[in-house]
Amino acid sequence: MHEIVVAGIGPGHPDYLLPAAAKAIAEAKVLVGGRRALAQFAKGAGQKTMAVTRDIAAVMDFIRQETETAEVVVMVSGDPGYYSLLDALRRHFPVTKLRVIPGLSAMQLAFARLALPWHEARLLSFHGRVPAEKELLYEKGSLLGMLTDKKNTSKTISAVLMAHGWPKETRLFICARLSYADEKIVRTTLGEAGDLPEISSGILIAVDEEGFDAARTR
Repeated sequence: MHEIVVAGIGPGHPDYLLPAAAKAIAEAKVLVGGRRALAQFAKGAGQKTMAVTRDIAAVMDFIRQETETAEVVVMVSGDPGYYSLLDALRRHFPVTKLRVIPGLSAMQLAFARLALPWHEARLLSFHGRVPAEKELLYEKGSLLGMLTDKKNTSKTISAVLMAHGWPKETRLFICARLSYADEKIVRTTLGEAGDLPEISSGILIAVDEEGFDAARTR
């Protein structure tokens, strides 16, 4: 069995792709990834590809078959260690056969855009899931980073947090299309977010005012 290289491709724009990942992708004989990633990075002739779909079992079967004769490169958005296909790969293949190339996550980029340290942040995902109740509870001085999706959006998540004790005055940053030319960051509050245009598939950062004072730059 040949090696499986799991390459983080960053938040989207090629400028944020690590050189090690770019090299692995360019040299890959077999390349697996989302349709958008394949359209962006696949080289065409001579490179065998498969798009990742909801049929994860079929993707794993394809990888298993191809690793009999060649190394397989699997592209994942952001960083492989943060809510990616890496979990499934670990369940289906020996860890010794996985080589992971890290990437810049959209979460990291969101905090960077705000010049806000994130070492004390609580990170949650509403992307295809709902966090446990205890993870949503308000704590004074909290800093919360959240992945969103088309169902769990800037409007619905704001309402959920307020229902779990977060003050309506809590500072909220709504980050969308990070790294792209049409990148957008909306600065508002939990209480005001419900009256603004709904934004999905991005990053939300909620900051309790007391904990935000020391880091306020804007």
